[in-house]
Amino acid sequence: MNDTSKMMIETRKLKQEVASGEGSLVILKGIDMAIYAGESVAIVGVSGSGKSTLLGMLAGLDRPSSGEVFLAGTEITGLDEEQRALLRGEQVGFVFQNFQLLPSLTALENVMLPLEVKGAKEPQVRAAQWLDRVGLAGRATHYPLQLSGGEQQRVAVARAFASEAPILFADEPTGNLDRRTGEKVADLLFSLNRESGTTLVLVTHDPKLAARCDRQLEMEDGTLREVALA
Repeated sequence: MNDTSKMMIETRKLKQEVASGEGSLVILKGIDMAIYAGESVAIVGVSGSGKSTLLGMLAGLDRPSSGEVFLAGTEITGLDEEQRALLRGEQVGFVFQNFQLLPSLTALENVMLPLEVKGAKEPQVRAAQWLDRVGLAGRATHYPLQLSGGEQQRVAVARAFASEAPILFADEPTGNLDRRTGEKVADLLFSLNRESGTTLVLVTHDPKLAARCDRQLEMEDGTLREVALA
């Protein structure tokens, strides 16, 4: 059940403008949006429409040219990088298209890493529990290069959920996977999302993946609109 009384993400007149060889390029044109606790929201649109730029702004990875972003009630555009990083560590988990696993760490150690950064109790125990939940208990000591793409993405999902962050951002989480493996990872992502009550925001080109979300928002030429669902 979505808690529509609690807003987790909000933007006000969010704009991103960058210099280019042909003058100023406006990527985001005054975006206003709101996402509530427990919702799953897909951001869709053609390549170059500004989807990943918007996701980076919502997560505090990048700063906008103007406008405001509120993350879990905190206005983040006025924070410095260290302050934004601290807030992300408490409030945000990530799943990326290219997995972003550290090659020198085992699957278990990759899942443990954000827990150790947060100073969580028993990080190894918790990481092992999450690897078990994604079906990789037997692969805990394997390094990323010893894992298939689907297995690496399941490690990334376990890492994202292990920190128990209330907001999860996923950027093309099935983009580097074949259809069957992608469907399995998507099943896992939405199952854990429901169990944990996490607010899920994902960028995707996959209409089937987008259709599984509560809402769809379409980026087009720097603007954002709600997609009416059938």
